[in-house]
Amino acid sequence: MRVLMLSKACVVGIYQPKLEAIARQGIDLKVLAPPSWKDERGEQVLERAHTAGYQLQSIPIRFNGSFHFHYYPTLGRELSAFRPLIVHIDEEPYNLATWQALYHARRIGAKALFFTWQNIKRRYPPPFSWGESWVYQRADYALAGTDDAATVLRAKGYIGPVSTIPQFGADIALFQPASSRPDRPFTVGYIGRIVPAKGVDLLLRALAGLDGDWRLRLVGGGPALGEMRALAGALGIADRAAFVGQLPSSELPAQYGEIDVLVLPSLTQDNWKEQFGRVLVEAMASGVPVIGSDSGSIPGVIGDAGLIVPEGDAVALTRVIRDVKDRAALRADLAERGRARFLSTFTNDSIARETVAVYRKLLVFPS
Repeated sequence: MRVLMLSKACVVGIYQPKLEAIARQGIDLKVLAPPSWKDERGEQVLERAHTAGYQLQSIPIRFNGSFHFHYYPTLGRELSAFRPLIVHIDEEPYNLATWQALYHARRIGAKALFFTWQNIKRRYPPPFSWGESWVYQRADYALAGTDDAATVLRAKGYIGPVSTIPQFGADIALFQPASSRPDRPFTVGYIGRIVPAKGVDLLLRALAGLDGDWRLRLVGGGPALGEMRALAGALGIADRAAFVGQLPSSELPAQYGEIDVLVLPSLTQDNWKEQFGRVLVEAMASGVPVIGSDSGSIPGVIGDAGLIVPEGDAVALTRVIRDVKDRAALRADLAERGRARFLSTFTNDSIARETVAVYRKLLVFPS
């Protein structure tokens, strides 16, 4: 089965093991990704970290960094040359790149599916609303990253088939529990974008109320980085907080061995709530206990394998972090439950199998 996937997300090397897993299912897979993708953290250059068994090809992009307006000027020629049976559009239905890919998929007679994380029922102005409706009417299948995203799809009028499958899991070979714990103070970790919606300021305030010996390790970049450094200083905890900055994706697995608990204190915004929280999966895979707010999809990702606090409640967050810090038995239990949840639900192999099952369904659907 010949499948072409269009995915700007796959510029990140740590996401690519899923592509290898799809290829192992007997899929002749070609993945088109831009040479880089720009966001608030900077520019992520295409990494070729995991490329066995499939083709990973760079394709020129226009309006790099514009979520809604970016597109690929040579995409039509690529589809005509490769002639896939299925075009997997790893993009939201209201983006220009999705409209472009769906148009060319239909032009060559290929089946097409799109992906969505959107878990808020948002109404977009024209032309985005028109393009979104056009995709809903013409796509053959939809993949939703969470059940909440699938519910929003239905509420917005999509009546076609849909499956809930996360975009990416974690690789079982890359994310492993540490064999032993180094001799260090209890270390709280945050890995991700440093932006207001992620609640890093709340984490700093919560830790300012934590007694005993502890450290904070923040990995990531973003426009609020300088502000968070200043806040740590104002709270008197700068000497306990290590701001590691943005790292290549190949260096991220080792970061989980440097922390004793991962915290994701996301805060719901008017136009956003946490859509998944991939770092939660990576931490669980690494045997690191997880604490998350109740924003968006975090409770569904964690299940019973971690601890949930009300978003925006610094006092509650301090209390829960203290419990994990002071209770070794709790840490061990959370680590075990998290690893078990990862193995049952979020490995790249399981996500690849579910994705390929959708591909096989598409081939028996009438045109």
